[in-house]
Amino acid sequence: MYTPLVRRVGRFTALAQKQLAAATYSNDAAPPKFEKLAVSVPKPFVYHVELNRPDKLNTFNEAMWKEIRTCFETLGEDPNCRVIILSAIGRLFSGGIDLNHMAQTAAALAGVDDIARRAKVIRASLKSFQETFTSLEKCPKPVITAIHGACVGAALNMITAADIRFCTNDAWFSLAEVNIGMAADVGALQRLPKIVGCDSLVRELAYTGRKLPANEAKESGLVSRVYDSKESMINGAIELATEIASKSPVAVQVTKRNLVYSRDHSVQEGLDNILDWNMSMLQSEDLMNAVMAQMSKSSPPEFSKL
Repeated sequence: MYTPLVRRVGRFTALAQKQLAAATYSNDAAPPKFEKLAVSVPKPFVYHVELNRPDKLNTFNEAMWKEIRTCFETLGEDPNCRVIILSAIGRLFSGGIDLNHMAQTAAALAGVDDIARRAKVIRASLKSFQETFTSLEKCPKPVITAIHGACVGAALNMITAADIRFCTNDAWFSLAEVNIGMAADVGALQRLPKIVGCDSLVRELAYTGRKLPANEAKESGLVSRVYDSKESMINGAIELATEIASKSPVAVQVTKRNLVYSRDHSVQEGLDNILDWNMSMLQSEDLMNAVMAQMSKSSPPEFSKL
């Protein structure tokens, strides 16, 4: 495969230089603004999204549900964004769903007498909540979650849709829906077994709602790194995000798509899926520029926006 590439190096030198010049990062547009989320850009191509409802323990109300989905769909299409870090402002990551929001929803349904019509409304609402968290998974940009303190109920459901999970050593996780008389319905029961690889542990957590401390979360594979402080965790997330952002966005985004697809399909279906993507993606200028840099032992190229 690489022999033809070697022969064509000279012809592509001018193209590579042109692309390097065009790839210089510039972003005059301000990050999107939200009421319940804070968005910043700590490094080129790295966006930091923070849950911003600290006075309510970052619990999920209607506005936050809507804004999370809008945010990740927006950043998913933004060529200035290559990696997203998701963390939270305040003393903990999230206390889960806002019970006042649940009470308001129940009150709104009280006037609907027919069970079929109430069920239709509830189903549509739950579907919308599911799609909010699935927006992290569907976002073509890798999502790194950085969790401190409590990560309860809906929040645990949300982070299972992320690519990478870090936490502080004081963090704990709880699939707490059982404690309020319901089954988790926004992603954890579907994704968590595939993340930790231990059906017994998932069932224990789901049936009891017990706390899963940081060390056990690391041992089970829910998180990949544990930090001594929130500051060191955020710095670690930014460092990793910066490294990912330096890679070809074509390669990274196609890799994420195939990882998500392959998780839910057979090996052969996953192989077929990457064939369909790479028959186009291998024609990208990113491949040539990266191969040339490797061959010449020069600095990694700066890749064009995608």
